[in-house]
Amino acid sequence: MVNFKDIPPEMLIRELSNKLSKEIQEPKWVKEVKTGQHKERGPNDADWYYIRVASLLRKVAVNSPIGIEKLASEYGGKVDRGSKAHHAGKGSRKVLRTALQDLEKMGYVLKNKKGRSVSSAGTKLLNAAAKTASGALKEKIPAIEKYI
Repeated sequence: MVNFKDIPPEMLIRELSNKLSKEIQEPKWVKEVKTGQHKERGPNDADWYYIRVASLLRKVAVNSPIGIEKLASEYGGKVDRGSKAHHAGKGSRKVLRTALQDLEKMGYVLKNKKGRSVSSAGTKLLNAAAKTASGALKEKIPAIEKYI
């Protein structure tokens, strides 16, 4: 049995975003939004929202229970203040809230007083994506079977 923690995050997130893109409809404002105060422009990738939702589901599963502020710090970066020193900036909380609400509607994330945590359906989805991604990983590296 393959667990989602056994697969490299990049492969898991790519596979998970493919699965979620069939279930989630991206909001209208996705094309014009910045992803944080540390960014000057919005993302160039056309399907960045699905990648963010997949990444968010994985982060909630690994770090649950977790709140919006902690997640905003996770997706933040350095704010360029000209000649002054850089300071830490947070990621867009609107993007995170909307993505988490989409995941809650589908039943993959649960909300409680301490923050968000992954549901059993979310864990099942993560493990299914990990199983698919591990098949691709075995094709790339045949000797990895004994480690997965």
